[in-house]
Amino acid sequence: MAQSGVKRKTRTGEKREAATTDADVREVLLELFAASGEMDQLLLEHLDPRAWRAPLEKSDKRNGKKREGRTLAMIFAHLHNCRVNWIRRSAAHLKCPKPLDPYRCTIKQARTALRTSAMKCGEMLRDALLGGAERKVRIFSRGSWSQDWPAGATMFGYMFAHDVHHRGQVILLARQLGYRLPVKAAYGVWHWEKLWKACGFTTRPR
Repeated sequence: MAQSGVKRKTRTGEKREAATTDADVREVLLELFAASGEMDQLLLEHLDPRAWRAPLEKSDKRNGKKREGRTLAMIFAHLHNCRVNWIRRSAAHLKCPKPLDPYRCTIKQARTALRTSAMKCGEMLRDALLGGAERKVRIFSRGSWSQDWPAGATMFGYMFAHDVHHRGQVILLARQLGYRLPVKAAYGVWHWEKLWKACGFTTRPR
């Protein structure tokens, strides 16, 4: 996993050392997951409260009837509750956050819960990526419906991809409901330098 040291040039001409060791790569992945959590907070901060429980009807091709899809509240509760499940099944030594009720939780409650679960998942990932005999997180268990995986880089990839998938749903659903997120939120998820800063990191994307 270790890479040879190389220097990359930024747009401003500044030279920066690329990650050169396994420890460096691990820290970058942990920073990225923390920034992912900040993306959730950005969307929640700018979400119109009227969209929180607004239903969106969908056509069911099987019987031609209309059905209601997940609300934004349900999507964010699902994000948090999946994290809770991963922590409970894969890192029993960590204090597990409480799940959210998808039918009753408020935006404020979701923000608090997601910040907590992102932090706990970060702790779980740090241990999983650590390696060595002292590692406590060795298996990534997503649920009884799926096979267990060895805890490691693929675990990170799955968790990050899960967040990204549902954030895309949130941005699209808010637009479909007529409550389009402002540009600074919908496109702010791509301003990674700002997200790194919001997380309090002294580093930048690297």
